[in-house]
Amino acid sequence: MSSAYQPSMLDLAAGVTLEPLPGRLTRHPLTAGAWVDVLPGWVHGSDSVFEALLADVDWRAERRQMYDGVVDVPRLLHWYGPGEPLPHPALTEARQRLSEHYADELGEEFVTAGMCLYRDGRDSVAWHGDTLGRSAHADTMVAIVSFGSPRNLMLRPRAGGASLRFPVGHGDLIVMGGSCQRTWEHAIPKTARPVGPRVSVQFRPRNVA
Repeated sequence: MSSAYQPSMLDLAAGVTLEPLPGRLTRHPLTAGAWVDVLPGWVHGSDSVFEALLADVDWRAERRQMYDGVVDVPRLLHWYGPGEPLPHPALTEARQRLSEHYADELGEEFVTAGMCLYRDGRDSVAWHGDTLGRSAHADTMVAIVSFGSPRNLMLRPRAGGASLRFPVGHGDLIVMGGSCQRTWEHAIPKTARPVGPRVSVQFRPRNVA
């Protein structure tokens, strides 16, 4: 899988560093109190993180009930619960930095890390909101760090309306907050374009799946 991704010489020569968050994030207000923060290239030297994710994570294929049958989930998955060591120290630092920066809005810390491996353009995730384990009226926050080939993260309001497209590439950060998980849905659609693998690391507070 890693052969489809070409690391940059700058990333290979430098260590992994994180951009400061204050003053660098761009907030996109949505409707109904939802918002999205974006910081392209947050993780520098991210090739080493990407290679570690491909090589060291115990990726698992899952099957899911769909209508009258059971189908393959079109991506590989792994879940790191509270207290479990993450596969690269940069991810541990990223989770801590995010918890500190969003402490007032989050009201708690990011403690879990869900990971998805999109092997090529045929892998995807359907429209959904991350609300499991939460009250239907409780807001939560999900921070996503992307590694590997760029893909489009789509968002659309649950009440109906036009969708929005956020391209997420190697080392990019996108944070969905406010009422986003309740009042909006997000998806990674399939693409016919030739794309290499991408790993999405999703940091969440407790009791969100």
